[in-house]
Amino acid sequence: MTDILDQIVLRKRERLDALKSLCPLAELRTQAQNQGTPRGFITALQRPSINIIAEAKRCSPSKGIIRENFDPVEVARNYTANGAAAISVLTEEDYFDGSLEYLKAVRAATDLPLLRKDFIFDEYQIWEALVTGADAILLIAAMLEAAQFNDLMQTAYGLGLDVLVEIHNREEAEKVLAYDVRLLGVNNRNLRTFKTTLDTSLDLARELPRSITLVSESGIRTREDIETLRSAGYHAFLIGEEFMRAEDEGQALKELIG
Repeated sequence: MTDILDQIVLRKRERLDALKSLCPLAELRTQAQNQGTPRGFITALQRPSINIIAEAKRCSPSKGIIRENFDPVEVARNYTANGAAAISVLTEEDYFDGSLEYLKAVRAATDLPLLRKDFIFDEYQIWEALVTGADAILLIAAMLEAAQFNDLMQTAYGLGLDVLVEIHNREEAEKVLAYDVRLLGVNNRNLRTFKTTLDTSLDLARELPRSITLVSESGIRTREDIETLRSAGYHAFLIGEEFMRAEDEGQALKELIG
């Protein structure tokens, strides 16, 4: 793991330990009994049109504050009205200023499938995602050992959640593709330098199985970018910063879809 990932996970563990003492896993499981069936996140990304996972986030470690007046509910409604296939909600508190309360509020505001975007390494976090209305979770290959990754993925599948598995390079691809990956995201951002290049997605696409739904993440700014990635085999595109910096994120989304 990189230094920033180490820091994020360390802080996340501290928060999680405190949370477990207040709300044990058994209580979360009881709460989950009142949840409806998760919406099909992968299914939403397999439409023949331009499938955008539009992201709601206020800031990031590399870019600082991206959206000053951040209202995740209004953002989600705007995305929904302008053609998003699904919505990603940042829930990491300390480095991205996210919250599970954002996810819960967005769930009440839209019927689109939702991704809990966070640093997940514990079964507890998967139950949290289910209880707060997520339809999919993110698992980052760079921060998980292979067996741990598979255990978490199978837990999510057992709860009816889809899993966006995120990789950055060939080594990570080989690690996760030994298992039942159904939705694979290639992050174009280098975790060490934070630089982005679409070449990451384009280079890896040649080696990825076509049976898996593929998502390109980060650094996607134009319709030309999307068409290039679609030609390479990608089914969907996760875009956040480009929309969050726009005066009207819904209009920016609509124009990108065309």
